[in-house]
Amino acid sequence: MAAVANLRIDQGTNFSSDVTVTNTDGDAVNLTGYTTFANLATSYNASSKIAFTAAINADPATGIIELSLSEAQTTALDHHTRYVYDVYIVKTTDSSVTRVIEGIISVSPRV
Repeated sequence: MAAVANLRIDQGTNFSSDVTVTNTDGDAVNLTGYTTFANLATSYNASSKIAFTAAINADPATGIIELSLSEAQTTALDHHTRYVYDVYIVKTTDSSVTRVIEGIISVSPRV
């Protein structure tokens, strides 16, 4: 079961957020041997998705994944829309995919 972490993004800015993958005991998952990806969309069944830039921390033992969006990407987000997102890890040895974090994104409008 994926952990839930809701995010707030300021429209028209560079966005970056670190999320930590933990096990059921609350300990960080060692992400050595994994890759990651993340998407956001207007709903879970939306056909169109926006890819986050997602990267595992330089020290994979921390369990930290950095998510980021460019200024152009956040400008394109509609502040009247509630978005959802998922973060996945992929085990490189067998290509198994696990959803580790999910949540709701709200967008703070710019002037």
